Order: sequence, then C-alpha cells, then structure tokens
Amino acid sequence: MLFPVLILLAITIVLFVVLSLVVAKRPGDFKITRSTTIAAPADAIFAQVNDFHHWPAWSPWEKLDPAMQRHYSGAPAGPGASYSWDGNKKAGAGRLTITDTRPGEFIGLKLEFHRPFPATNTVAFKFIPTGDQTLVTWTMTGTNDAFTFKLMTLLLSMEKMVGPDFERGLAQLKTLLEITPQK
Repeated sequence: MLFPVLILLAITIVLFVVLSLVVAKRPGDFKITRSTTIAAPADAIFAQVNDFHHWPAWSPWEKLDPAMQRHYSGAPAGPGASYSWDGNKKAGAGRLTITDTRPGEFIGLKLEFHRPFPATNTVAFKFIPTGDQTLVTWTMTGTNDAFTFKLMTLLLSMEKMVGPDFERGLAQLKTLLEITPQK
C-alpha cells in the first residue's frame, strides 16, 4: 500500500519540477500589434486618440462596465493627459497616461493595471498617411517575469487575450471616423 503512494508522490514531484522548468524558461516579454486603414486624415485620427475624452466612442473596453468610474487628470489632451478607471472584474482598474506625441504621426502611452493583476506596459499608436487614407497601428509591449504570469500564458497568450480587443477598437475607430465627416 505504501509503495503505490510513494510512486504517485514521486510522479507528482517530477511533473511539478518539469512544469516549473518549462514555465521558468518562458519569455516574460510580449508584443501585440494590430493595424487597419482608415479613410480619414491622420490628423483627425490622431485627435481622437490623443484626447481621452473621445475614447468612450471607440475604445473596446468602455462598454465592459456601464457603471465604471472614470477620472481625467493632467493636461486636457496630449502629453501629461491621464485617464483612470475603476470597474467590475471585466474592466478592472488602472490608468493610461500620454507620455509622448508627434501630431498626426505618433502617440506614446504608459498603461498601468491595478486590477485584476498589477502590470505596467507601453502602448503606441502610429499614423501613416497613404493617399486619402491613414494606416493606424496600435501596439502594446511589456515584460512580466512573474511565475504566475508565465504560467497563465501557457494556457492563454497575451496575443489571444488582447489582440481581438485591439481589432475591435480599431474597427470602432474606423467606423466612427469614416461615418463622421472629417475636416
């Protein structure tokens, strides 16, 4: 009776060690990028992204919690503008801050999650005019070397968790800008 229990215990320990080694070797870095072409001038698209007050019209996360608390601080738009939210477990809590802009070309942001898990990531929007359209690229990069984060990414990658949200947000931004006449 003792021998089968010892065998089961040994197998469990070996599996735990192997899983721990696999998880420890996983990269902590990630990068998610999505792009779309919008039939609008780069300056008009830039204006929508550069002012957090416009985000409720297109952000893929705004409708996750109708009762979500929002707070705007710092500059009204551009570098120093900040937007924080606190919502249900789907929306979580965190803050976005615009760190850098080049009008009509680039917006850099710092993204800080407080809930459901703490993390700090870098977000960038690039706008490249192509004739009467603009190629918009939305990228998020980050590093999280925590064991639990790496274990979680064995089951669900950041690409699969966030990529579809970026696609939905860009589609909503495209719809908003292509329906609304731009100056």
